[in-house]
Amino acid sequence: MDLYAHDVEEELHRWPTPSEVLEEIKAIGKISGPTAITGLILYSRAMISMLFLGYLGELELAGGSLSIGFANITGYSVISGLAMGMEPICGQAYGAKQMKFLGLTLQRTVLLLLSTSVPISFMWLNMKRILLWCGQDQEISSTAHTFILFAIPDLFFLSLLHPLRVYLRTQSITLPLTYCSAISVLLHVPLNFLLVVHFKLGVAGVAIAMVWTNLNLFLFLISFIYFSGIYKDSWVAPSMDCLRGWSSLLALAVPTCVSVCLEWWWYEFMIMLCGLLVNPKATIASMGILIQTTSLVYVFPSSLSLGVSTRVGNELGANRPAKARISMIVSLSCAVGLGLLAMLFTTLMRHQWGRFFTNDVEILELTAVALPIVGLCELGNCPQTAGCGVLRGSARPTIGANINLGSFYLVGMPVGMLMGFVAKMGFAGLWLGLLAAQASCAILMLYVLCRTDWSVQAERARKLTQTSATNSASILPVSSATKPEGITNNTVMKIKNKKANLEEILSIDDELVKSTSLETDPLISNTT
Repeated sequence: MDLYAHDVEEELHRWPTPSEVLEEIKAIGKISGPTAITGLILYSRAMISMLFLGYLGELELAGGSLSIGFANITGYSVISGLAMGMEPICGQAYGAKQMKFLGLTLQRTVLLLLSTSVPISFMWLNMKRILLWCGQDQEISSTAHTFILFAIPDLFFLSLLHPLRVYLRTQSITLPLTYCSAISVLLHVPLNFLLVVHFKLGVAGVAIAMVWTNLNLFLFLISFIYFSGIYKDSWVAPSMDCLRGWSSLLALAVPTCVSVCLEWWWYEFMIMLCGLLVNPKATIASMGILIQTTSLVYVFPSSLSLGVSTRVGNELGANRPAKARISMIVSLSCAVGLGLLAMLFTTLMRHQWGRFFTNDVEILELTAVALPIVGLCELGNCPQTAGCGVLRGSARPTIGANINLGSFYLVGMPVGMLMGFVAKMGFAGLWLGLLAAQASCAILMLYVLCRTDWSVQAERARKLTQTSATNSASILPVSSATKPEGITNNTVMKIKNKKANLEEILSIDDELVKSTSLETDPLISNTT
């Protein structure tokens, strides 16, 4: 027994062999490759919308851009972050072959996002008042308000679309999403032309086209799921179970949402600080170019993060902690390579890249100075983004939220303001603040991951999926092979005979249920 334990311990601390690395690269690439292509396709959709806003005029471009920024801060970041909370649950459920619980989690997440969209939509209805209260221009605020009013249905379509994407990705089904995205974006161009140019609907036309495109993508995806039959193993008829057992989902969704929002909001905060610098028009324009650049580059580490999150979740759910650790090592190595490529690209293209967006000499100079710093930021951003994927896959999003909060707002913000305003470095100083944030974020993330006990994480995954199966006993069969510790065979028979509701099952072993939602923060405790 001691020899077996020694072999297991050695397996969890050795470096992967070349064949294992290649096998893992293929497995991650199967998910991340199509996801990256999908990301580029969706990025092109955003650029198409911006082009049509620019076609309408300077006021429409400013109003639409302001509206999109407001929507990102108050709506899209929240919906996206909450949806990612289902990722570790679905990934581990799929690895543990708990397919019915996969479908139940999809339903619960859709309900969570739809209910969240209601208060956000009320906030959007009052956007003009909020912008005027913040001192924004009256005319630009009115245009932005018009745009966001017609974009409100987008919240509800995304509440359906985001969970579907996670549902498919955690089963390593990614190519259909790529094909559906490509078709919807191809239709996005004629939609904009029809609504903006032909019917002359202005910014409202751009917003309607954006909503319509997301509706098309949802309809294409749901059609694929239905006609391919992939839903059959995980299909659960809608019932009151959707309204119960939200604790584990919220315990993961809320920290993930906070982590996503903290990073998204930082860039909006940077734009606000640019308005306080000398010649704010040039600095804000340059910041817009650089944020578009980082958004493009971010597609690749983000796709890697989504891939490794699925891989880690699947392997932990299948009780293969050594393979989950290999996924972490391979993904972090790939992330460092992506960071080096991004740094090389931004450094070599610093004098040419800005010309794709503008011919203004001052904006080009600011962009050229900041691009090498952006490259250094990506050298830290790529590994920390991949690390966030590992944390999500192992159901530890709170740690990622804590790291983002400390790095961006306790390190990056003071450094940026100090370098930008006190040290008089201006625009470049703000980006040095982001560099400090990304560097500290990457270091803390690596520290956490290196101290992870993968046997403990596999045990957490086992408890999460087994407890979830028990919690859903009214729709899932409970067998002796899958029942959690502390539940006797007599109790299982009672569950089968009685169709017990969730509250009755949860009362069987409250400590076990609590343990599934706990995550250990190595920045606080000595046990990971």
